Amino acid sequence: MQALVKADFWLIWLSLLLGSGSGLTVIDNLGQMSQAIGYKNAHIFVSLVSIWNFLGRVGGGYFSEIIVRERTYPRHIALAVAQIVMAAGHFLFAMAWPGTMYIASLLVGLGYGAHWAIVPAAVSELFGVKHFGAMYNFLILANPAGSLIFSELIVSNLYEHEAEKQASQHQMSALLSPRLLRDTGFLADDALKCEGPACFFFSSLIMSVFCAVAAGLSLLVVQRTRQVYPRLYSSVRT
Repeated sequence: MQALVKADFWLIWLSLLLGSGSGLTVIDNLGQMSQAIGYKNAHIFVSLVSIWNFLGRVGGGYFSEIIVRERTYPRHIALAVAQIVMAAGHFLFAMAWPGTMYIASLLVGLGYGAHWAIVPAAVSELFGVKHFGAMYNFLILANPAGSLIFSELIVSNLYEHEAEKQASQHQMSALLSPRLLRDTGFLADDALKCEGPACFFFSSLIMSVFCAVAAGLSLLVVQRTRQVYPRLYSSVRT
């Protein structure tokens, strides 16, 4: 309860919601995203993101330990860097240039994984470990909550809007019936199908902006806790 009335705790929670929520949204929709821009083997990108996610957890933890133990800087500097990396990845998903799908998967996977190495360590440092389990389980609610917001309210709605626009354009130009549209691939399993970079363009840009906002919130946590870490790690450094 003491943590729940602290602004720092809610800044961390909101930053985690925006950062990890957008990353989980990409993981959930990566197959559809890759198919929309013409990749047939969507499972390749899912596997790549899983690998980068693991490496992001290892690398994020290692990088943040260097920051706090050797420089006595707040750990959230590492989280801000990870969220800026994710913002760049979302931007590349939006642009959908040739080959950028691989780079974007790398950046988003690394940044998403880094959240789960940095945030628990930072929370234990700032709020203690006596009730760490309760605080951690409350914090990870930000992950599905962020995914729900991004997936349902942003990505799904924008995808369906673009799919309806494409279906309408093809129906008007070729005077096709819904049944024939379904046969030609514009409707699959009675659901609209979207093709092309436009399917995830605006949603990826929105997630890129929100990751940049998450990085700003992390830097705000850095500013508010800059006096704490020298006291925690000055003896370790010496």
